[in-house]
Amino acid sequence: MAGESLRHPRIGLVLPGGGARGAYQVGAMKAIAELMPPGSPNPFSIMTGMSAGAINATVLASNARRFQSGVRRLNAVWSNFAIEQVYRADSWTMLKSSLHWLLTFTTGGLGVGNPRSLLDNAPLRELLEGHIHFGGIEQAIESGALHALAVTASGYECARAVSFFEGCDDLKPWLRSRREGRRTRINLDHLMGSVAVPFIFPPTRVGDEFFGDGAIRESAPLSAAVHLGADRLLVVGVRDEGSRERGETEGATLPSFGQIAGYMLDTIFLDGLYADLERLTRINRIVAQFPPGTLEKSLGENLKRIDTMIIVPSKDIREIARRHASEFPRSVRLLLRGLGAFNAGSSQLISYLLFEKAYCRELIELGYEDAMARRDHLLPFISGEAVEVLDAPRHLEAALGN
Repeated sequence: MAGESLRHPRIGLVLPGGGARGAYQVGAMKAIAELMPPGSPNPFSIMTGMSAGAINATVLASNARRFQSGVRRLNAVWSNFAIEQVYRADSWTMLKSSLHWLLTFTTGGLGVGNPRSLLDNAPLRELLEGHIHFGGIEQAIESGALHALAVTASGYECARAVSFFEGCDDLKPWLRSRREGRRTRINLDHLMGSVAVPFIFPPTRVGDEFFGDGAIRESAPLSAAVHLGADRLLVVGVRDEGSRERGETEGATLPSFGQIAGYMLDTIFLDGLYADLERLTRINRIVAQFPPGTLEKSLGENLKRIDTMIIVPSKDIREIARRHASEFPRSVRLLLRGLGAFNAGSSQLISYLLFEKAYCRELIELGYEDAMARRDHLLPFISGEAVEVLDAPRHLEAALGN
């Protein structure tokens, strides 16, 4: 795709959800930080994310005045992850959770103490509270190191994907079909709402409403960055799109609950992203057919070309997860085995829940290698130099119809 030359384009960083797969995004950021000269300013004036991507984006945004330092902090946390830092995994908690669900099903949900989720992610709240300085976001905006940060969560009452954003004064809220942008001061509740995967983690109250994972309702994951003024987008996905046609088993087999749950997470987290990328590609092609300003006059909208670079895993993360599945604590293994998550074809669920350091470190290394492999295109792109093509892996270009 031909690109137009921009003197000072605003680069947007888009980090979709993916649970433990978010470690891959850390590796890509690690490569970018290493490629930049020491003390370089933050290359991403706009950062957006949902679920695990929201956490990564917020850590980077709160350290935007010291981008490389922020990446090191992010890497240190993910490289030393343990499941107990994300959700309670001791045997007593797992037993109580299992019995609680069993009692609920057998009594038809009678009583006031019905379970809210499969897992308790209170440890994650404690971890984030100790590692994120939310005041750093405002400081970065005031210093000019950051234009905006957006964290997307899904409102159970409003039935919309809400992109909570904090940014410069000239930014305005937006309202579209089933999605909106609300100006606010980003805090811990927004992150906990954004990571609240349905049934797995409990919903989080933000203001007068409960919120769940941002990917549930977000049909246009790129839109927040565009609304906030991005001219270019760097998207770091967490799925090898080229592997989507390859099944893990041969022949038709009845899927286990664990396989269905992993399939649903994969759909929630990533299908919307690739659909939005395809939509953006088509809009860019339409815009390229008209002289500058023509569409604005006829449609009354500020349509512009958004050049996009995509980094996705070069390997199937499900295979990596299978190799590390034994790292789950015994209590979690028993629970997941009961759900069929260790059956053939069920490693998707494992790949999203395995917050253990050996697995995360391998994903970080993969993200680092994939970004470094594209350094000749990556650095000019985030530096604002003229670009000539939509720089995507060949298998993803085919998936998007390029």
